[in-house]
Amino acid sequence: MRTRTRPAAAASALLLVTLVAGGCAVPPDDLRAAGASTGTPTGRPAGTPSLYDPDDMADKYAENHGYRREMELTPEQRAGAEDEAEALGATLRTFAGKPATEAELRDAVAPVIGVQPNEVEIRGEFGKPLKNVLVGGGHGKVCVNGRIGDLDGVTAEVAGRTMDGTCLPGLGGH
Repeated sequence: MRTRTRPAAAASALLLVTLVAGGCAVPPDDLRAAGASTGTPTGRPAGTPSLYDPDDMADKYAENHGYRREMELTPEQRAGAEDEAEALGATLRTFAGKPATEAELRDAVAPVIGVQPNEVEIRGEFGKPLKNVLVGGGHGKVCVNGRIGDLDGVTAEVAGRTMDGTCLPGLGGH
């Protein structure tokens, strides 16, 4: 009696034989001795950057976080906003450690830094005594940013707008 082999079964058997035979090869201890060239000790072709090269990583990190960089300000631009920064610091000190809403803080800060309330950037928690709250705003590339800290009190400074167009640096993260 003759049996017929189905084409799928024959192909499977051939694939199995190929895999078993191919998997039995023993690589030499040193690939270079066998004539193989890996280019680098890690097996990457020569000239290909590593994902884990510390120099490459620092460059990639700086590029990836470039949006946080501040635009350069001239000394005149900085000096022109120093009075606003002092006034912002004084305003924030009146809120430090006291409960306030975001709207109250926004309304108090806006005229001090010369913007509309909806243009004030705010980050932090409200509804309890204010701490770790950031505020900022400005015109053009010049920003005036302030912080009501947890332990370090209130700070205010003149800063360049970030490359992504905000006064407060982005949170980032992946």
